[in-house]
Amino acid sequence: MNPIIQRGRPPEDAPHIPVAIVGGGACGLMAAIALSDAGIDAVVLERDASPSGSSALSSGFIPAPATAVQKALGIEDSVELFSKDILDKTQGTAAAHLVKAYAAAVGPALDTLQQKHGITFEVLDGFLYPGHSVRRMHAVHEKTGLALMAQLENAAVAAGATIVTEALVRQLWMDDSGEVTGVGYVRPDGNMEHLACDHILLSCNGFGGNSAMVAELLPDMRDATFAGHAGNDGSAIAWGRQLGARLADLGGYQGHGSWAVPQGALISWAVIMDGGVQINARGERFHDEGHGYSEASVQVLAQPGGVAWSVFDQHTLDLAHGFPDFCDAENAGALKSCPDLASLAKLIGCHAQILEQTLTAVSPGTTDSHGRVFTRELKAPYFAIKVTGALFHTQGGLDIDEHCHVLRKDGSAFNTLLAAGGAARGVSGNAVWGYLSGNGLLSAIAGGAIAAATITQSQRQPA
Repeated sequence: MNPIIQRGRPPEDAPHIPVAIVGGGACGLMAAIALSDAGIDAVVLERDASPSGSSALSSGFIPAPATAVQKALGIEDSVELFSKDILDKTQGTAAAHLVKAYAAAVGPALDTLQQKHGITFEVLDGFLYPGHSVRRMHAVHEKTGLALMAQLENAAVAAGATIVTEALVRQLWMDDSGEVTGVGYVRPDGNMEHLACDHILLSCNGFGGNSAMVAELLPDMRDATFAGHAGNDGSAIAWGRQLGARLADLGGYQGHGSWAVPQGALISWAVIMDGGVQINARGERFHDEGHGYSEASVQVLAQPGGVAWSVFDQHTLDLAHGFPDFCDAENAGALKSCPDLASLAKLIGCHAQILEQTLTAVSPGTTDSHGRVFTRELKAPYFAIKVTGALFHTQGGLDIDEHCHVLRKDGSAFNTLLAAGGAARGVSGNAVWGYLSGNGLLSAIAGGAIAAATITQSQRQPA
């Protein structure tokens, strides 16, 4: 059944709940936690057997400024600096009102999760992700998206939130005034159940798993591997089109230029930022890897066979072993070891002389032909992982105001319908190169917190 809009109100026997949250990823769980803290009943409707979404497939790193963890480490950061970094990455094209709102909300949200709900965050050390001025990437100790999601779910349940799994929302109900008043969701037995709601938050992710929408809206990625979650089916956009909602930044997405093949595993870009390089089948580097992993997806796909090799040395391997996802990929056979340049050239299938010229150009303190400045040279033994470019998740969607209200085409806001996370436009602008590392989870955590605050204020207003 496709996502549809039902006219009228939900059936009279439908239970009433103040808030229905469509999607149990990081955004939905963050909103559920915040609403529970405010004493407002909410139901999270999650399509899978357990909350996961794209968040569980990610590295689980959340950028945030001026947090308690940063301050304890003596890291000087601010909302203003973070906002500048986001806007600089998009060359000023990101939605300014959301940049300001998200940058201001994400730090307090993480502090609350840590201080009130027992989720302990660490700041990643040793390197800067592309585009970030200071160390502000936060992670739980396990450094995986799966662990982050498990802790968010535990916190939501402990706070009193209700999570209904195997509940695939296919209907939104809209009354004669044009407001959304309820949802219909399909259960495992095929039956449709309904809820009447005061507010609905769409946190059901993007459209990367909808091949027709990708071909329509992201033609450059129509043949790329989709490395995201199946829940990225474009439901929010489908509902938005039927509701007359405004859509924005549909050309924005997070790609990743380090998807291990054939293992199908995400390789942390820390491997590159620590000094690694990407080399094509000709033995040549082909871009400035320091620009970011999102735009690297397009660069890698443009190479012969649509693949490249991420090459690094022992120094970087030692760092990479601190990331469980990398260790899993290594155990799956993704990592290749080469004692010298000749064996590396044989692995890649290129001329050793060309590869030697490529690696010789990796010289500390000089700017190479692609504009990258290296701080150290690569030393044998070499390590390499064969990668391709992949589409991870989209960054465009329903247009929203700074309070996460969905906007109609005329710019007016729905009172009862909100969106955040992957269902809404993000802060990456309208192109792949605008994605600043962590923007996905930034939108999820900050958007979930803001939407919850908006609903809380509305629920507390006199009738």
